[in-house]
Formats: sequence, structure tokens, C-alpha cells
Amino acid sequence: MTTIDKVLYTGKTTTTSGGRDGSARSSDGRLDIELSSPGSAGKGTNPEQLFAAGWSACFIGAMGKAAGTLKVKLPADLSVDAEVDLVLQEGQYFLQARLNVSLPGLDRETARAVVDTAHQTCPYSKL
Repeated sequence: MTTIDKVLYTGKTTTTSGGRDGSARSSDGRLDIELSSPGSAGKGTNPEQLFAAGWSACFIGAMGKAAGTLKVKLPADLSVDAEVDLVLQEGQYFLQARLNVSLPGLDRETARAVVDTAHQTCPYSKL
């Protein structure tokens, strides 16, 4: 069992009945969204989109940390596209995900070093 040294932050939300077709609100009120099932005509977002947004945002932060360690300047126009698939296989649901990172102006070897280092740091990547 892993021992936790320090909890840095706890995100707390409440999702109403309806789950994927309900709503979610954070304890501090900064997040207040309607939810809808993927592919439906609902007006809200879905958990897969939220996970993709969280992972890509976190990964950009991890790349910033990696760039500092590697003494690399990240391009201002970098981007991370996250894709999260909800999959049904043999009656079981699971997620699969991938990141597509754009670091214009960095050579491939440097960009790979930044991404690999960020992947070791980003909590979402460790899930």
C-alpha cells in the first residue's frame, strides 16, 4: 500500500440523480454544468469530455514542469488534444484514451523528451 505524504487538493462535486443526464456542481460553485449522454441531443457535456479536458489541461501543466527541468522553452502556441473513448467490449464498459500533443518549433527529440517526462509527472497519465 502506498503512503500519501500530503493531499494537495480535493475536488468535490455533487451530481444529481440522472447521472449522465443530470447536472454536476462543485462544492465551491465554480463548476455548475448540465450533463447529457454521449451522442444524445442533450444540451450538456458528458463525463468523457470532462475527463479529456481535465487530462489535457493537467498535461500542459506537466509539460511546463518538464520543460523547466529540461531547460526547454515551450512554444506559446502548443496544444494538447485529448480523446477519451467510452467502449463496450464483451458486455463490459471501459475507457481508452490518448493525447495528441503539438509542440511547434521543437525538434522531434526535444518534444519527445518533454512529453515523456510530462507523462511521468501528470497524475491523469498515471491513472
